Amino acid sequence: MFSYQQNGRFFAQVARGLEDAGRREFEKMGATEIKPVFRGIHFSADRSGLYRINYCSRVCTRILAPLLTFDCHSDKYLYRTALDMPWENILSLDTTFAVFANVSNSRITHSQFAARRLKDAIVDRFRASWGKRPDVDPEQPDVWLNLHIHANKATVSLDTSGGSLHRRGYRKETVKAPMQETLAAAIVRFSRWDGSRPLYDPFCGSGTLLAEALMEKCRIPAGFLRQEFGFERMPDFDSSLWSKVKKDCDREINPLPEGLIGGSDLSLEAVRASRRNCGVLPGGKGIKIQKSGFQDLDGFRNGVIICNPPYGVRMEDEKRAGVLLKEFGIFLKEKCSGSTACIYLGKESLLDHIGLWPAWKKNLSNGGLQGVLARYKIR
Repeated sequence: MFSYQQNGRFFAQVARGLEDAGRREFEKMGATEIKPVFRGIHFSADRSGLYRINYCSRVCTRILAPLLTFDCHSDKYLYRTALDMPWENILSLDTTFAVFANVSNSRITHSQFAARRLKDAIVDRFRASWGKRPDVDPEQPDVWLNLHIHANKATVSLDTSGGSLHRRGYRKETVKAPMQETLAAAIVRFSRWDGSRPLYDPFCGSGTLLAEALMEKCRIPAGFLRQEFGFERMPDFDSSLWSKVKKDCDREINPLPEGLIGGSDLSLEAVRASRRNCGVLPGGKGIKIQKSGFQDLDGFRNGVIICNPPYGVRMEDEKRAGVLLKEFGIFLKEKCSGSTACIYLGKESLLDHIGLWPAWKKNLSNGGLQGVLARYKIR
């Protein structure tokens, strides 16, 4: 048996700063023995819980099922150990696979080399038994495998998500510097929006924040549009149980109240992208998205504003960002009384231009780029 089959333990990868958000999410979905660590969460779950977490988690990147953990002081030992693993229980000659690895504080010092040695062991085992080998597909494999080596201790895992969970499937069009979906979902959570007040994004871009707000409010599973998951390749996969979990989750989807979510952007291209992307989701066509700069809006009182203004470090135009954010701060003070605003920026110093004192600030990563989220209460 593989390790996860013996102990029911799994590991979720999350972006820095989202560990606690992931913990709360897992608690609601029935996980137990939850232990957050840096950029990850260890937890226990039965098969239905594992399927549900993969299908519904909004902030996790991927869920790994450990297959084997062992001491690993050399690439030769890595190869020999991996060669003895029963890969035929996960892979077949018709299955493509890929290995992604990370190595730290170990005698094996290169991640790509470690990944290649694991790949070699897998294909050599198949060649020895059947005279043929499964193909490697680094872009869209049927099976993703993870190798983690730290302090000469190796863990080989199956990616039960089948690729990053941030790829929801609704982003059909994009604009420059899009926000990662898991970050957008976290911003909606951190805004404390519960659907009792209208929500608005005045810099909607390709609509990621709007789409994640829609999914949160209407209880649309994060994986609603995904065609398949990595757990479908697990040796103990139960297709009837997965079908039941999916149907149970889908039955909880609610309609979007009229006028609850809206957005705008000065770019017509962005407006078109937002409308198309949101429209892919149930109820998404009910989000009103208009072409407008925030300066031309009448205001937004007693609501919730979430946004990622389009200038700053990511767009390499900090001076222009300062001018824009100063204007936006005036707009918030003069036209958004009684509202709260959550603003995500690529650099903390940019917050100074807004001219408001944040209730709190939180460092969050957007696709590997560090940024800061600030929440404001506007009187």
